[in-house]
Amino acid sequence: MSENVYDILVERGFIEQATHEKEIRELLGKEKVTFYIGFDATADSLTAGHFLTIMAMMHMQKAGHRPIALLGGGTTMVGDPSGKSDMRKIMTKETIDHNAKRFYEQLSRFISFDNDKAIIDNNANWLLDLNYVDFLRDVGACFSVNKMLTAECYKQRMERGLTFFEFNYMIMQSYDFLVLNRKYGCCLEMGGNDQWSNILGGVDLIRRKEQKPAYGLTFKLLTTSEGIKMGKTMKGAVWLDPEKTSPYEFYQYWRNIEDVKVEECLGLLTFLPMDEVRRLGALEGAEINKAKEVLAYEITKIVHGEEEATKAQNAARAMFDNGGRSTDIPTTVYDKAKLEAGVTVTDLVKDAGFAKSNSEVRRLVQGNAIAVNGKKVSDPFATYTIADLDEEGTILLKKGKNYHQFKCE
Repeated sequence: MSENVYDILVERGFIEQATHEKEIRELLGKEKVTFYIGFDATADSLTAGHFLTIMAMMHMQKAGHRPIALLGGGTTMVGDPSGKSDMRKIMTKETIDHNAKRFYEQLSRFISFDNDKAIIDNNANWLLDLNYVDFLRDVGACFSVNKMLTAECYKQRMERGLTFFEFNYMIMQSYDFLVLNRKYGCCLEMGGNDQWSNILGGVDLIRRKEQKPAYGLTFKLLTTSEGIKMGKTMKGAVWLDPEKTSPYEFYQYWRNIEDVKVEECLGLLTFLPMDEVRRLGALEGAEINKAKEVLAYEITKIVHGEEEATKAQNAARAMFDNGGRSTDIPTTVYDKAKLEAGVTVTDLVKDAGFAKSNSEVRRLVQGNAIAVNGKKVSDPFATYTIADLDEEGTILLKKGKNYHQFKCE
C-alpha cells in the first residue's frame, strides 16, 4: 500500500475519535483490514447523512481494505436511541426487509462486492433467533448498567424516559461486532460520532470475550454552522434515491450550502485533491459560488453519474444566469379543473415543499422571499389560474434560490 488511508481520512477531515489511534494507523498501513459500518434500515433509501460514511468506505476500499456493510434487519426492530429525544416508530419486519434490500442496491453503486472485495450481511441473521436467557448469560453479563447509563447515547433520553426495549440497543450493536469478528475476522468498527458509545461497547466485548484487539473509529457528523444536522430541507431528508430527491434538487441542495461549510464538504464528500479543495475553500465573496458549483457537481456525479450531474448543473445555470427554464426543475402537475378554479400562492408554496403551514407561507411572503413568474408576491391569498401559465405552459415559483414549476394536464 502507498499512502496510509488513515492519513487520508485525517487530512480530508473525517476522523473525530479513535479508540487506539496509533495502533489503528499502524494496522491500516501494514495489512488488509476488514472493517464494518452498520446501516439501520429505517427508510427505503439512504440519505445525504449516510453519504459521508459511504465516502469513507470508498476511501478504505480504494486503499485495499475490505468493507462489511451491515444491514440492520435486527437492530432496526428496536431502534437506536442515540441523538433521539423520542422512541423510534416501531416498523414491521416486512418493511425493514424491503428497506434493507433497497440499501444493498444503493450501496452496490458505490462499493464493489465482487470477488470478496466487500461483504454485505444482515444482523437479522443472528439477532432474531437468539435465545434471550442464553444471550443474557453470554453477553449481558459483560455490560455494567452503571457504565451504560453514563453513555452519551442515552443521556438525551433519560429525561423523557428511556425504555428497557431501547436500552438493549447498545448490547445488540456490540454483539454485532463480536459476530462479525468471529465470522469474518472484522477488527474495526466505523461510524458517525453519535455511535461512539455503541462502538466502545463492541470493542470492549471482543477484547473481553476473544482476548484479542478490536478497534473503533468515528467520523465527523455533517452539521450546519448552528450545529443542526445537514441533509434536511423543508420537504424532509435529502435522499440518494433519484425518485425521492431528483438529481436537480440534490445538486441545488449542495449548491446552496453555507459559505463556511464549502471547504469541509469538498474534503469529505468529493475525491478532489486536497490542494484543489483548499484553493476552492479559500475563495471569497461572489467567487465562493464557483466553489459551490464544483462541490454540487462533484457530489451529484458520484451519487447520480456524470450525465445527471451535467444536466443538473446546466439546469441550475439556465435558471440563475439566464432566467431560462429547464425540464430538470422539480415539477408538480395539476389537473386542468383545479387550475381553472384557481390555486393560491399558499397552496403553491406548500405543494412545492417550501413551507409546511399557512403561517410559514405568510412569513415568507411578508419577507419578500416568494416570487411567481418572476414577480414578488405580497399577498398570501393571491390566486393563479390557467391564464397565468407562461409561454412554457408553467407557473414558476421561486423561494430564495430554489425553483419549482407547476404544469397543467
